[in-house]
Amino acid sequence: MIDDDVPASVEDALARYLAQRRADLVARAPAFADAVDALTGFVLGGGKRIRPTFAWWGWRGAGGAAGGERAAVVLRTISALELLQACALVHDDLMDASAVRRGSPTVHVAFADTHRTKQWLGDPDRFGMAAAVLIGDLALAWAEDMFAGVDGARPPAGAREAWQAMRSEVLAGQFLDVLVQATGDESAGAALAVAQMKTAAYTVERPLHLGAALAGADERTLAAVRRFGADVGVAFQLRDDLLGVFGDTRATGKPAGDDLREGKRTLLVALGLQLAERAGRGADAAMLRAALGDADLAPPAIERIRDVLTGVGAVDAVERRIEALTGSAVTALTEARLAEPAASRLAELAVAASRRDR
Repeated sequence: MIDDDVPASVEDALARYLAQRRADLVARAPAFADAVDALTGFVLGGGKRIRPTFAWWGWRGAGGAAGGERAAVVLRTISALELLQACALVHDDLMDASAVRRGSPTVHVAFADTHRTKQWLGDPDRFGMAAAVLIGDLALAWAEDMFAGVDGARPPAGAREAWQAMRSEVLAGQFLDVLVQATGDESAGAALAVAQMKTAAYTVERPLHLGAALAGADERTLAAVRRFGADVGVAFQLRDDLLGVFGDTRATGKPAGDDLREGKRTLLVALGLQLAERAGRGADAAMLRAALGDADLAPPAIERIRDVLTGVGAVDAVERRIEALTGSAVTALTEARLAEPAASRLAELAVAASRRDR
């Protein structure tokens, strides 16, 4: 039963869909096989399937059945969220110039390395960037196809509205992210806007909205699950921000301090600067500003930044915000009056998304 292991069910749906699309496309364009295989490896090579899991429990909580033909269609529909996520991650790694994702070279780095190894013509890095753009676009195209369905079982209008809104919001959030980095906006408001648009809506709120809409939920239920999702999503991003500075590379799959090297103006950073200035610790604030965007930031410098963020109280402030958001999310979930076992599973997911050891 899908309820017993949603991520595994999503994984199976994705594997079957990607194999089918590979066979059709590579038969016509054999040279594209490496790109398709890179996308398949990326999609199936990691990830917790958070988005389709929230969507599934949105479906179940709003009255969707656990089994049967309709459940199988819904599973395939919500599995498209993982292809949308693949597009976002491949492009995000390119924009952030990240070298590692899930413990392996990012797509643009891997294709640049292939170019160098084979001694092809032209610039290897430019080739890697072009490959990443196209592979991300392929993921988006296939996400659209998988969501729409191939057997005439098109999602209802409410679900399509949630899907369309989510696509636009994640792009807007990504743009806000790069804009904040470019302008150097240090405000907590700007950091929260990025968290709300880029992560909360896209990771939890809209997937839940999508799942509940697939089940025909009424407006009251949709509003409640969206409030729950918005709060859980921001808490999820704030935890991610802490892990980006304090996390163990073996657990996160990315080098410690990468958010600092990439110059991300997170709420953690915004509060660190604000609290350091308020405490008269101008030198610490200056050190934190200098670290942002320093691609060569070394581990000793990262450790000093950690000490500053902890010492001025920024870490505790973010932890309190995570706790408050998780609490308000659980309240919204209670108001949604979702069916079991979805209500209990979503409460568990809310806690798991924000916990320190996730």
